[in-house]
Amino acid sequence: MVAFSATHCRSYSYSHSSSINGGQNQRFSFSSFSRLSVPAKAIRNSHQTVVLMQDGVVATKVTPVEKETPKEKLKDELLSVTSTKEWDEKAGFDSNENESAVSITVVGASGDLAKKKIFPALFALYYEDCLPKHFTIYGYARSKMTDAELRHMVSKTLTCRIDKRENCSEKMDQFLKRCFYHSGQYDSEENFAQLDKKLKKHEGGRVSNRLFYLSIPPNIFIEAVKCASSSASSGNGWTRVIVEKPFGRDSESSAVLTKSLKQYLTEDQIFRIDHYLGKELVENLSVLRFANLIFEPLWSRRYIRNVQIIFSEDFGTEGRGGYFDNYGIIRDIMQNHLLQILALFAMETPVSLDAEDIRNEKVKVLRSMRPLRLEDLVIGQYKSHSKGGVTYPSYTDDKTVPKDSLTPTFAAAALFIDNARWDGVPFLMKAGKALHNKGAEIRVQFRHVPGNLYNRNFGTDLDRATNELVIRVQPDEAIFLKINNKVPGLGMRLDRSNLNLHYAARYSKEIPDAYERLLLDAIEGERRLFIRSDELDAAWALFTPVLKELDEKKIIPESYPYGSRGPVGAHYLAARYNVRWGDLDIEQ
Repeated sequence: MVAFSATHCRSYSYSHSSSINGGQNQRFSFSSFSRLSVPAKAIRNSHQTVVLMQDGVVATKVTPVEKETPKEKLKDELLSVTSTKEWDEKAGFDSNENESAVSITVVGASGDLAKKKIFPALFALYYEDCLPKHFTIYGYARSKMTDAELRHMVSKTLTCRIDKRENCSEKMDQFLKRCFYHSGQYDSEENFAQLDKKLKKHEGGRVSNRLFYLSIPPNIFIEAVKCASSSASSGNGWTRVIVEKPFGRDSESSAVLTKSLKQYLTEDQIFRIDHYLGKELVENLSVLRFANLIFEPLWSRRYIRNVQIIFSEDFGTEGRGGYFDNYGIIRDIMQNHLLQILALFAMETPVSLDAEDIRNEKVKVLRSMRPLRLEDLVIGQYKSHSKGGVTYPSYTDDKTVPKDSLTPTFAAAALFIDNARWDGVPFLMKAGKALHNKGAEIRVQFRHVPGNLYNRNFGTDLDRATNELVIRVQPDEAIFLKINNKVPGLGMRLDRSNLNLHYAARYSKEIPDAYERLLLDAIEGERRLFIRSDELDAAWALFTPVLKELDEKKIIPESYPYGSRGPVGAHYLAARYNVRWGDLDIEQ
């Protein structure tokens, strides 16, 4: 089956998609948001040849039909019927049979993630006319709730785009009319069968495409997937499942989870979501590198001294300690968000922008990395601190956290890629809660200029003369390059300045939330920003040994005050590799 769909918010894309029962689809999407060159491809059936030209024009060449089908014969007899719909009705065919409907089921609809992220992202897609013509959204959870109560809950979290507020209320009303609720247990095939009946009613005989978003704890993933696959999967279209992290706690538990999921789903149906991959500046990484000649020649050990990937939050667990204490900052942030950014940053040029080509290169990077050693890791845990007359709690003051907890709320690590491009270059990661600021950024520090004529102008601090590329992922997205220049005047005084691309100043359009991009990708079958199983295995292989060592040796985290810059040990770790953390620069 070949499906063509047009949206106004995406670039050209092509993907293969599969249904839960193994049926194969091919899917082409066209839009005018941006134009990418696509190779000419031909799709043939018994009636015509469809060719996608380089400029996106669709040309068709009619070929003779060897044998006329009963439907075509009947059509010849009904030449007086001008309307396709009328013709179908006279011929006795369902006019909906060639249309498709998308049903999105948010499993765990009463949870915080669904309320704060998933439903608002779906509304934003609807607001931007990115969702298909025929779509339905169902909330599924154990809580007893009516459709009206779900709509009221969802309406409190919806916002409109800044530049289109004039029709906000109207759009909200239209969106909420597409939202429904079904109460059921996550391990009940009967409850999912009831959901299936409701979905079919809304699909109205159209081709059924179904997306399930598992916004539930990982310990009930498998039961929910089992019930959805046996009782609520599509019979004639695709079925896909979005799975939220954490994907296990280590290599073994992750492998068990993957094996269990694959009892009911194929790999192509599993969309492991890491919302950091949907962030605008992370997606811009490959564009910055591969679409700008000035960067690609510099992107190696020859010119880059170190790379820093930094994540910080200025708040603690604040009542969510029960969940966090089971995982810690390494599993929660470092092993997934930051490692995914590293893989995108360091990968070789992919063969194409196809999802599998990109993911293949990411896997190569992960497999080239050394497993993290304990001596290249610093962990910390925030303690109580008073500032400005306000007392901030320690991690263990959280009532949901055990008083003797050794779970790290901060970690800094030095990682290495053993390949020809990156041999010897330290990749420093840092992630923590209750720090002095909130942000996420990538810092690329270049090597010193050999034989620099102006060294004496910088004194003994050569780091002051180092060029640095900074990609600020959040907040206040920006890309800036630090350069050295002469201060105007008769003397020779040097200054360090930024060549700055500030997104808010350059672009008037609001940056979409990461969940919007990833949900749209899942609907369209685009897997480029989702994590493949072998990629997940390679990521866990890097961190599992040191995580086990931390648990077995009961390593005590270094304390750091709430609102500080983190443990002192992180500075010693960087200094060991002759690196200074870029986010601590007094200019910043």
